[in-house]
Amino acid sequence: MHRLLDSVPGLKFSISYTTRAPRGHESSGASYHFISRPEFEERIARGEFLEYAEVFDNYYGTHRSVLNEALAEGKDLVLDIDVQGAGQLKSKLPDAVTIFILAPSRQILEQRLRARSEDADDIIRRRLHDAAEEIRNYSLYDYVIINNDLEESAETLAAIVCAERTRRTRIEDLIRPILATFQTNS
Repeated sequence: MHRLLDSVPGLKFSISYTTRAPRGHESSGASYHFISRPEFEERIARGEFLEYAEVFDNYYGTHRSVLNEALAEGKDLVLDIDVQGAGQLKSKLPDAVTIFILAPSRQILEQRLRARSEDADDIIRRRLHDAAEEIRNYSLYDYVIINNDLEESAETLAAIVCAERTRRTRIEDLIRPILATFQTNS
C-alpha cells in the first residue's frame, strides 16, 4: 500500500475506524481511528460508515466522510478492507474497483504473520482460518494479485490503478469536449 501511494499521484488513503486497541507503535489518526465499541455502534446506527465489518471481535470501518474528502480533492480513494467490507462497498458503489491481494500459500501467509510479531499464536491460527474462508471469495473481486514478490505486486497494483483511470466509462466527460472539436458544420 505504501508503495502504491508513493508511486501513483492523486490517491487518498482511508484510515479506518476500529474498536481494537492500538498495537506496538500505532497511533490514533495515523494507523487507525481508535474508538470505543459503543461509539462505533452509534455511528453504524447513524449510517456514518461506507462499509464496516466485525473481525476478530472488533469492528473496522470506513467513514463516509473520507470518500467525500477524496472527491472534493479530486483524488481516488484507496481502502484496505476485508471481504465483508468489499462486498458492502460494491453493493453501495458498483463502480468501485476491488483488488484481492493473495498470499502465494498458507505457509507463506503464516510466515508473514509471524514475522510481524504482532499477534499471539491463537490469533495467528484464527487469522489463517479466516483467510481460508476469505480466499474462497476471490471471484467477487475485479482483480487478484498473487503477492509472490513485493516489488512486482506493487507494480501490478499501480498498473491496475492507472489502467482504471483511463477506462472509457470513467473519462466520458473528458472525451466529449474533444469530440466536439471534430464536429464540422457541413
